[in-house]
Amino acid sequence: MPHLAPIASALLLSVALATPAGAALAPTELRISRAADASQARSTALLKRLVAQNSGTFNTAGVTAVANMLRPEFEALGFQVDFKPMPDSGRAGHLIAIHHGNGKGKRVLLIGHLDTVFEPDNPFTGFRIEGKRAFGPGVGDDKGGVVVILSALRALRDAGTLQDADIEVVLTGDEEEVGMPVALARADLIAAGKRADAALDFENISHQNGREMGAVARRSSNEWTLTVHGESGHSSGIFSKAMGDGAAFELARILAAFRTELPEPNLTFNVGLLGSGEQATFDANKTRLSASGKDNIVPGIALARGDFRTLSPEQTARVSEKMRTIVSRHLPLTSANITIEEHYPPMAPTAGNRALLAKLNSINRDLGLPELGEIDPLSRGAGDIAFVARDVDGLVGMGASGGDSHGPGEYIELDSLPRQAKRAALLIYRLSQTPR
Repeated sequence: MPHLAPIASALLLSVALATPAGAALAPTELRISRAADASQARSTALLKRLVAQNSGTFNTAGVTAVANMLRPEFEALGFQVDFKPMPDSGRAGHLIAIHHGNGKGKRVLLIGHLDTVFEPDNPFTGFRIEGKRAFGPGVGDDKGGVVVILSALRALRDAGTLQDADIEVVLTGDEEEVGMPVALARADLIAAGKRADAALDFENISHQNGREMGAVARRSSNEWTLTVHGESGHSSGIFSKAMGDGAAFELARILAAFRTELPEPNLTFNVGLLGSGEQATFDANKTRLSASGKDNIVPGIALARGDFRTLSPEQTARVSEKMRTIVSRHLPLTSANITIEEHYPPMAPTAGNRALLAKLNSINRDLGLPELGEIDPLSRGAGDIAFVARDVDGLVGMGASGGDSHGPGEYIELDSLPRQAKRAALLIYRLSQTPR
């Protein structure tokens, strides 16, 4: 009878609305979800301890102390734990924890970091809770992410599923400013990526217009340095055949050409430092520039330093070549040289990465959580997962939900810890149940 169709549709809708979150989960998965929900008090207590210990990148003793706090947490879960000191890179080192499962399912790499941008002399200190938020240096980036990792692993253990999972955890000690040489500082992470079938990065989850988002890409971080030379002498001779255009005008020409000739989709580039004069020098870390001269003397040297960010290795190579070509077109009686340092490679948005996000969204549907859209990679900075992106599919932003990272008001939403833990635990579980 046709007039009954609207009634039937309404009944079906009412049943769907009455279905509790998690009803689509298998019994084992429901145990995992409930175990994650029960972890918030323990997670908050651990987070407080971690945030109280300063671990600025250059505070090598503090970074090591955080690693020592975390070692027993992983060992209690059956992981083999090793701390790899990195004295030759000028950094503390990395914590690596490995869990051997049954050797059948997908091997999962979990990535986080021990360090923060807040060095010991930073005035932003301490851990405090205001309402549903926790504030403190590194509370989200990335100590909240590390807590999510441990909470997810405990949920798997408590549900009796951890023993079958092959998992490697790499917590770097220098994510905020990678040590040099990069090949040495990231050798262990790159090797772990080659062993893995999926990589999950536990920095803060992305947001857009108040909505949580998934991230399948990160852009690179590359630094460039320009050194320009020209003839020097009294300014009355500028632009003459004997004097030429001087170092300052050559530097200005190059930077103006960068602005007009380099722009393309997914590329950003910046000038962070510049100066010219009779003398100009960078400090040892190239974070300060000093210059001296007079207004009536043509500068003989000009310096500039900045960065550029790309979405693929091919884009990095293309932009680098464009920059070198621009630099080579010298003004009269000037010379210029550019050096380019590729610090963080890009993580391109691949089909494999998007397939992982689809798996996570399947879990979101089963949990009754909103699906995660794909955020524009211009909204995220560079990160460690990019070092393994050529070898393994990955997702970014599995950590806590929060804001104001790297600033004096950095915070996380405490109720995001169990939510992110259950998302991660269920994704790890399903991957571990998928044959290699």
